[in-house]
Amino acid sequence: MLNVAMFGASGRMGRTIIPLVVASTDLRLSGAMAAAEDAHIGHDAGVVAGTAPVAVSLTSDPGQALEGADVAIDFTLPAASLEHARHCLMRKVPLVIGTTGHDEQARADIARIAESLPMVMAPNMSLGVNLLFKLAELGARALDAEYDIEIFEAHHRHKVDAPSGTALGLGHAVARGRGVALEQVAEYSRHGATGPRRKGAVGFSVMRGGEIVGDHRVFFAGPGEQIELAHHAQDRSGFARGALAAARWLVGRPPGLYSMMDVLGL
Repeated sequence: MLNVAMFGASGRMGRTIIPLVVASTDLRLSGAMAAAEDAHIGHDAGVVAGTAPVAVSLTSDPGQALEGADVAIDFTLPAASLEHARHCLMRKVPLVIGTTGHDEQARADIARIAESLPMVMAPNMSLGVNLLFKLAELGARALDAEYDIEIFEAHHRHKVDAPSGTALGLGHAVARGRGVALEQVAEYSRHGATGPRRKGAVGFSVMRGGEIVGDHRVFFAGPGEQIELAHHAQDRSGFARGALAAARWLVGRPPGLYSMMDVLGL
């Protein structure tokens, strides 16, 4: 039985993951954390997540949340996830980070922590999306620059980062397929008289609205034809199951920064 600590227990992903932990036969929720200002602090984490009581109260103390944990999962905010990683390092608790939106410095700090701690970090935890990453890379490798690449993503109105981590992951995948760095070819906005599309550019289009869970598409627009690769999330359970698969896989691994490609053998 693996003891799991959940950072962001009262958030959308926390409320999706905790019932799956409770329903499993090999996992146990040992700790749950939310922000200090969260109204659910002190409440039973299972009840907050809409399942049976689990005798684990939400705390704002990361150290308390990690007591007795074999592995931790983080779906919070970039700055918070970095702080949680430091606490995991102090207690030698492997960490799965599903949080997105980290800047370059935060990613470098996480990579340094991973030199001494096993961690999985991915822009998206679902099996389907990680398969999409691989297909996008293969498509970009097979189709030359006569095929323009556009990445579209849509999420709920509450999401604070754009493009999404998954869209950026797709951007890196197609850039890798073309043998270039995404920073050299990415176009994130268009307004006014932009002129013709730059050959070889990877464009990003973003929508925010309603309660869209996640919609990602990669378009290859070429001479006389268009190829579209797409993933549509119907709910968050796919991401949650992927995060739990990563947590199971991570325990016992040597220190390092792993991806879902490692977890899934892709």
